Amino acid sequence: MTSNTELLRQLKIDKSAREAPGDGGGSGGRAVWIGLAVLVVLLALGGGAWFFLAHRPVEVRTATAVAPSASAEAGAVLQATGYVTARRQATVSAQITGTLTEVLIEEGDRVKKGQVLARLEDNALRASLDSARANAAAAHANVLQTEAQLTQARRDADRQEALVGRGLVSKQLAEQARTQADTYRAQLNTARRQAEAADAQVGVGQVNLDYTVVRAPFDGVITDKAAQVGEIVSPLSAGGGFTRTGVGTIVDMDSLEIDVDVNEAYIGRVQADMPAEAVLDAYPEWRIPAHVIAIVPAADRGKATVKVRVALEQKDARIVPDMGVRVSFLERRAPSQANAPKGVLVPADAVVRRDDRDVVYTVAEGKAARRPVKAANQATGDMRLVTDGLAAGDTVIVSPPSDLADGAAVRTATTTP
Repeated sequence: MTSNTELLRQLKIDKSAREAPGDGGGSGGRAVWIGLAVLVVLLALGGGAWFFLAHRPVEVRTATAVAPSASAEAGAVLQATGYVTARRQATVSAQITGTLTEVLIEEGDRVKKGQVLARLEDNALRASLDSARANAAAAHANVLQTEAQLTQARRDADRQEALVGRGLVSKQLAEQARTQADTYRAQLNTARRQAEAADAQVGVGQVNLDYTVVRAPFDGVITDKAAQVGEIVSPLSAGGGFTRTGVGTIVDMDSLEIDVDVNEAYIGRVQADMPAEAVLDAYPEWRIPAHVIAIVPAADRGKATVKVRVALEQKDARIVPDMGVRVSFLERRAPSQANAPKGVLVPADAVVRRDDRDVVYTVAEGKAARRPVKAANQATGDMRLVTDGLAAGDTVIVSPPSDLADGAAVRTATTTP
């Protein structure tokens, strides 16, 4: 009330200036009502601002609680470095020499088996195919003509035989008619062989025309585009650098594996099918389950190493050929149910102290909920084991603000994997 009285006093108009000549006594009352209206508007705006700021969602970072690995603990018996390689990749080229008229790929494109990647100039081959088809059509027309002639010759021979039997013509005329029919029969066989040869030429022309279309030999990703429209490509290497030997390179990402060089003094520690763990140089915090495929039975005399092939058990778009990788070869120990960790793993910053106890803030339907938990005393790396109070899959807030209230509205800014 005191603040309102002071505001009213400030709005009071001096009597000497309140009434002007000709004004009635109602001017002072209107001024008081205007002042009260202004005061009400200011109070309403202040209350609205307070309500908005008090209920605005708090921006937080979140993570997902995950269960610890249920597999037996593994210890590294050996570490080695290597590179990601693709067991299935190909530099695709045309089967004939020609000029590119279309290149339909770019680096990073995913292609399917049989998909058209490029086309060569085909005018000459297409004309040759049309010529072969015309020759084949003429050959088949010749077959039809010869068949008609043979039919007529057989009828003439039959009539001559009948006339000979009646004594109306000589046997010589009958023999000539029969010879004519045999001649047409031989010509028909020749015409049919010529038609088959013409059809074969059409097949050759079609194959040559198909060679102008470059197709993907398998599903994969384009990692290199080696030629442009207007350049000449050839399956054979040509000097001078004016002829390309490939259109692009395709890599089957499902065939990615790791090649590592193990010092021959320690190769005895590595066995086929033994478990391993791979860490890419580009993602040092990401541990990828792996296992040994095979030990290549050959040694490098210069480096005194033996190559080992390692399979990746997780496929991910982040893994690309020629990436550097460190592989830890693991030795399994017998599982111990009593020592198996129970609970879930969360980022260490998600567990905070409130009222002398460990708590975690979870997020559900845009609201923060404070949960008391039991957590391990020490963090393992950037993760901490919560043994009670959380379940796998719960969304937790990382580094919650100190003034975050239970039930406060929150908005996720970044999700931590």
